Amino acid sequence: MAKIGIMGGTFDPVHNGHLLLGRQAYREYGLDEVWYMPSGTPPHKTDHQITSARDRCAMVSLAIGEYPYFRLSDFEIRRKGKTYTAETLGLLAEEYPQNRFYFIVGADSLYQIESWYHPEAVLAGTVLLAACREYPQAPRSIEAQRDYLMARYQADIRLLHCDEIDISSGELRQMCARGTKIYKYVPPKVETYIREHHLYTSGQESVQS
Repeated sequence: MAKIGIMGGTFDPVHNGHLLLGRQAYREYGLDEVWYMPSGTPPHKTDHQITSARDRCAMVSLAIGEYPYFRLSDFEIRRKGKTYTAETLGLLAEEYPQNRFYFIVGADSLYQIESWYHPEAVLAGTVLLAACREYPQAPRSIEAQRDYLMARYQADIRLLHCDEIDISSGELRQMCARGTKIYKYVPPKVETYIREHHLYTSGQESVQS
C-alpha cells in the first residue's frame, strides 16, 4: 500500500512554504509521493477572483519539477462545482483503494478544521499531518489542539516538525499588485511565470492563504 501525501490548496500562487511542508511530510513520515492538488472552486475563497486553473497548475508544475517524489494532481480541478475536502478524500479512497492518504495542512488548519464542511469525515478519512507551529492568540497549544481533536473524532493526527514560512498566497498577491519583488518567497520559475504572464498586477487582494 503506497503512502501518499495530499497537499491541497488554491496555490494562487504556490510558494516556498507549500514546498517546505511537502518535503517535511515526505521525509518525516516516509511517504512514497506527495500529490499537490490545486482546488477547483473552493467554497471559502469568496473575497477575490481565483486565478485560472491552467495558470495555477502551471505554477505548481514548475515549482515541484525538481522533486521526483512530488506530483501534480488535477483530481479536484476536474470536478464540477465547489470542491470540499471531505468529498475529495472520499472520492480518492474510492478511486485509489490501494493507497493510504495523508492530508498535509498548516498549523492554522488544525484550529479551523471544525468549521470545515463535515470535519468528522475529513478526520476519519485520512491521517492528518499538521505543521507544528504555536499561535499566541490560540486558545490552546498545538499539542493540546491535536489531542482534543483526536479524542473527539478518534482521528489520527501527527505533527510535522518544521518551521512554517510566515507568508501567505494572499500576501504575495498584494506584493505583486504593489510591484514588490517576491523572489524570496517563491521558486524562481514561478516568479518568472508570474511576471511573464502579468498575474496579480491589477487591484488589491485580500490577505488569505
